[in-house]
Amino acid sequence: MLTTLTRLSPLRAQTLCLLLWLATGWVGLPVANAEPLRVVTEEFSPYNMTENGKITGLSTEVVQAVLAEVGETAPIQVMPWARAYDMALHEENVLIYSITRSPEREPLFNWVGLIVSTHTCLYSSAARPVHLNSLEDARRYQIGTVKDDVGEEYLTARHFTVGENLQSSSKYELNYDKLKGGRVDLWISDDRNAAYLARQAGDQPERVLVQSLPLADLGEDLSLAFSLKTPQATVERYRAALEAIHRNGKYDAIMRKWL
Repeated sequence: MLTTLTRLSPLRAQTLCLLLWLATGWVGLPVANAEPLRVVTEEFSPYNMTENGKITGLSTEVVQAVLAEVGETAPIQVMPWARAYDMALHEENVLIYSITRSPEREPLFNWVGLIVSTHTCLYSSAARPVHLNSLEDARRYQIGTVKDDVGEEYLTARHFTVGENLQSSSKYELNYDKLKGGRVDLWISDDRNAAYLARQAGDQPERVLVQSLPLADLGEDLSLAFSLKTPQATVERYRAALEAIHRNGKYDAIMRKWL
């Protein structure tokens, strides 16, 4: 080969060497891999919750069934909602659940589909009932919220203010404790979450909670969503998998178990 190269013009020799290098050396260079899939959520009973060190719940079982349908294995990371939400907003290949699909959030994520429909309400304690005719009436009261969750977003978009009439916590159960202890007057919560936390505290929801104001205009769909920095092909695969578990009966079996 060396003899052959010496017979070529300098320019042609350089070109041939470059082609040889591309053929033998370039293919050996490491290729940057895409970020691995990360699945994130929060403690939000009965949809996603940790029991005996294991993540479970209605939404979790739906997500696990979708992952199995896709053929993907990925650990589910449980963290405060504000952190999970920030990851899904700004990082790539992040799947977040159970996230309410509200009009404000619509352009912020790649939406996979619905997990389950819910109903949100402003609750008060039966020991200190608050009767509201409208959301405007609630401005006079202290309201328990969770940082960056859809209930807090809903209220701040309507000019309620954290630190004034909103008390923001990192966990839903803290707000139930605050309501029960009289440290807040109202609590914004999904109906199943409110009932579950009351039962976990040894209370009967229908005896301790008062629905002071149903919020029918708040987004009521808990969904799966990908961060915008996720390939569209990945999003479509997961949409197809969610549709598949509806067709094959796995989704209905999960709903019968939890509802």
